[in-house]
Amino acid sequence: MIEETPAKSIQKRILVIDDNEIILKTVSIKLQKAGFQVFTAINASRGVELARKEIPDMILLDIGFPLGTVGNRVVDGFTGVLWDGFRIMDWLHNVEETKNIPIVIISGMDDDKNKQRANAGGVLAFFPKPLNFDEMLKVVRSALAAQPDETVPAN
Repeated sequence: MIEETPAKSIQKRILVIDDNEIILKTVSIKLQKAGFQVFTAINASRGVELARKEIPDMILLDIGFPLGTVGNRVVDGFTGVLWDGFRIMDWLHNVEETKNIPIVIISGMDDDKNKQRANAGGVLAFFPKPLNFDEMLKVVRSALAAQPDETVPAN
């Protein structure tokens, strides 16, 4: 009798974009323990690069980034594009490969104006810092479970 090998479940991939290294590390550990593959970006330009390169299943995105941040350095008198979470969302929604990736906002900028703007931008959820990881994981699991062809960790 020939035994069939069970189909290997594919880990869902999550990109976390935040300028706070502690948040990146903490969120990464929580998501990895829950069974997700995690990519992180400490600045907006790296986040945009990874979103396009890795095509994650979901993006957890901060809104606020330091002004004048280019790569990992701050430039005095910077006159280029200043990225924030809203600009990143706009960019992602206008690129074919990334336009359908669900976005969850994780931000210390917890006011009605930012929540309204995020909701108008089509975010899945808005979580203020400090994060409630249990609630965040519920939303992440629920959204990713609705995506076809792959399984989502149940822990």
